[in-house]
Amino acid sequence: MNITQHIERGAKFFPDKIALIFEGQTYSYQELNQLANRVANSLVKLGIKSGDRVALFLPNIPEFIIAYLGILKIGAVVVSVSAMLKSDEVRFILNDSEAVAVITTESLRQQVPDDDLGFLKYVCIADFSETVNELTGNDISLSTLMTIASSDAQAISLEPTAPAAIVYTSGTTGFPKGATLSHGNVCSNMHSVKHSSGMNSEDKLLLFVPLFHCFGQNHVLNSGLNAGATIILQRRFNPEQVLEVVKTEGVTMFFGLPTVYYRLLEMGISKLDLKSIRYYFSAAAKMPVQLVRKWEESLGELIYEGYGLTETSPFACYNHDLEYKWGSIGVPIEDVEMKVVDEEGEELESGEVGELLVRGPNVMLGYWNRPEETKKVLRNGWFHTGDLGKMDEDGYFYIVDRLKDMINVSGFKVYPSEVERVILMHPGVSEAAVYGVKHQIKGEITAANVVLKLGKLLTVEDLRSFCSQRMATYKVPHLIRFVDSIPRNATGKVLKRVLCKQK
Repeated sequence: MNITQHIERGAKFFPDKIALIFEGQTYSYQELNQLANRVANSLVKLGIKSGDRVALFLPNIPEFIIAYLGILKIGAVVVSVSAMLKSDEVRFILNDSEAVAVITTESLRQQVPDDDLGFLKYVCIADFSETVNELTGNDISLSTLMTIASSDAQAISLEPTAPAAIVYTSGTTGFPKGATLSHGNVCSNMHSVKHSSGMNSEDKLLLFVPLFHCFGQNHVLNSGLNAGATIILQRRFNPEQVLEVVKTEGVTMFFGLPTVYYRLLEMGISKLDLKSIRYYFSAAAKMPVQLVRKWEESLGELIYEGYGLTETSPFACYNHDLEYKWGSIGVPIEDVEMKVVDEEGEELESGEVGELLVRGPNVMLGYWNRPEETKKVLRNGWFHTGDLGKMDEDGYFYIVDRLKDMINVSGFKVYPSEVERVILMHPGVSEAAVYGVKHQIKGEITAANVVLKLGKLLTVEDLRSFCSQRMATYKVPHLIRFVDSIPRNATGKVLKRVLCKQK
């Protein structure tokens, strides 16, 4: 088994079919496969072998897809690094994953540290479309390596349990943890997406959600290639560009977060603007029922909804290929089970609220090099999601709340302890408590209550700038309050619920 058998199958049976479109440039299935083969052979020449970790620190550009496929072909493990991360965050992930190489762009290269990287051997600059005039230190031009590499290769066959990708998610310790997904995990997920959505080789998929995120990487990219569809890649969501591309390329399947649909409705779009699209899908954040109803009223179309987490590859639950229910996340996808349990782990009856558990071929192998944290969430084959939910009498599930303190900012997960750790690095800060505040467009925004050290003066702008230099922009507190004290219970635990109710 190897995920990249999908691109090899496409190259064999429909070599001239367009696999990828990016800013006017097209790649056939054969061309995309050959470029991936060149990457694979280039990595082998560098001494990279099956099981080695290779990081992708790239935005939504063709180089991500080409490098991703090339890495997997040789059995190496892709480490997805958010293109929004800053130097300290990148250093942590590279060291934690023990990545031997990182593939990045010239502009992102400045966020790759030059020191304290115990395993990294190669920094590869992947500007295929540009001439890299000067490379510093041990940096390598991947395009130069590819030029002299063969375009012939074949994906090595692996066990379904072989690691394929490490996708980092926020951790309870304040540091990210890598959800390790196997080839079997991803293959099962892409087949389920194809089945649930009716995705086929005639479809044209618009992909602007981040490729470093499971949603873009597995649900859209891998599923699309598996179906033999055409991927229309965009760097990011830009409403005007989206409408233009839908019109010129005849997009048939649309994938976005709730914020995307909100923005489009705000623009006053009509069915005519998106007439080629037959299918709309939302994931990564809870979809408000009123937004779905408004979309149907305005365009006469439903927005199908999926539920899952990075740890479930991510697809786990779907609303729905047969019967749609308002406000529900649907029912488990094929070969996947879900249930609701109480604090003792006992299964609850329909209508009762408890923690959602997931079991199936989509559930990760575990957290990379985190056996204790893995044991906490994987028990007897069941993944404990940390989400509170319920099931109705028809077996449809509903999200109620979260057990975890995780903040969901436009689909990006922020763990408070991670932000608190950075704030507390400031010499003028004594205490910090980070929490989520509901936001109409983003779902939630990050807020922080901060206690300063005696005699220290600090402005909101100063602290926000301090954070911006050390973490991704979406993690930086949108709202900062300087307070005299932080509410705690008798054992000293911060009362986050009290903070969330502040006006």
